Amino acid sequence: MARAMLLCAGLGTRLRPLTDELPKPLVPVGDRALVAHVIDSLSRQGVGGFVLNAHHLPEILSSFVQGLDVEAQVVVEAEILGTAGGVRGALPLLGPAPVLVHNGDILCSAPCAALLEHAEKGGLWLAVAGRPPGEGSVGVDAARRIVRLRGERFGEETSGGDYIGVCALGADVLVELPERGCLIGDVALPRLRSGRAVGFVPITGAWSDAGDLRSYVAANLAWLAARGIDSWVADGAEVEADLAPGANDVRGRLRVTA
Repeated sequence: MARAMLLCAGLGTRLRPLTDELPKPLVPVGDRALVAHVIDSLSRQGVGGFVLNAHHLPEILSSFVQGLDVEAQVVVEAEILGTAGGVRGALPLLGPAPVLVHNGDILCSAPCAALLEHAEKGGLWLAVAGRPPGEGSVGVDAARRIVRLRGERFGEETSGGDYIGVCALGADVLVELPERGCLIGDVALPRLRSGRAVGFVPITGAWSDAGDLRSYVAANLAWLAARGIDSWVADGAEVEADLAPGANDVRGRLRVTA
């Protein structure tokens, strides 16, 4: 059964002040932590175990993981190793290829089965949300190959797209991972420059990077909208009487007591 690496070691600077008290993957979206939504989505697609890397407030993330009803382990990084280095450091816990890698702040329905099926044969496969040609963070061709990445071109582009922070790594990629570095800048780009392919799997449906305050608010509003409600208060929370939702000057306070 496939295992997934959840990248959770960032400092969460774009989500301050929320991340002054919580690691970014644990800020709540609706009724649970952001990363709990990720784990639930992947579990429903057959992922059987999880490894999370941690750097900022790692003891809080470790305590959270201990309360989950899935197999999950935390690798603490004394120094941030990057997305590629983080995966390499966790390889003893991840087991054999293919390995699914998922950013801890991405909400989506990732095409896990397709990514893993391709990576079973080797290579690096990215999940990409389609856009018109020339737009987005990547360009792709009709053969499902990445041909534009970080401003460099490696073939004729037929469509644009956004890499959504979910990928699968084959055995040949795992053995090449650097001790420190980025999956895109230090793995994908060198492969493309050497003439080796980097593939992609298209995603359908909405996705969200809840990594900054604007997108974090949007993710919570989307959670409410999906349930047909305008607001939600957790058990154990107290909303003080002077709270004025929607006011320009909100003097009220939300105190969580549980």
